[in-house]
Amino acid sequence: MEKVLGIGGFFFKAKDWPALKAWYGAHLGVTPGAETYDELGWRAGGGVTVFEPFDEATEYFGRAQQSWMINFRVRDLKAMVDQLRAAEIEVEVDPEEYPNGFFARLKDPEGNPIQLWQPTGKYLIADESRIPG
Repeated sequence: MEKVLGIGGFFFKAKDWPALKAWYGAHLGVTPGAETYDELGWRAGGGVTVFEPFDEATEYFGRAQQSWMINFRVRDLKAMVDQLRAAEIEVEVDPEEYPNGFFARLKDPEGNPIQLWQPTGKYLIADESRIPG
């Protein structure tokens, strides 16, 4: 069974995104996303990542209308897409090969957007090859 390797990106809406981007860099050390394919964005250290859906009525996130999209890294995008489609999950594969890899999009059962990313070239993380399938 194909599994995601980790979070490749977390994208969310902001009123003043340039200021918020600078705030994350200055106060939390999260460097801004790359401006070109020649640059690499922030590299998170290895370790456990918690992924947990919350009740839609939760106040834990602050604003009720907060919107988001998550990007998961995968080892083999074609195998993952085939697996999802076999489970009758609609997946849209981007036919373009980008300098940083390949992408596909789907939605979870509540309509939340998910992007799958198979990194290529310098965007690969060396120890991902050791992650068992």
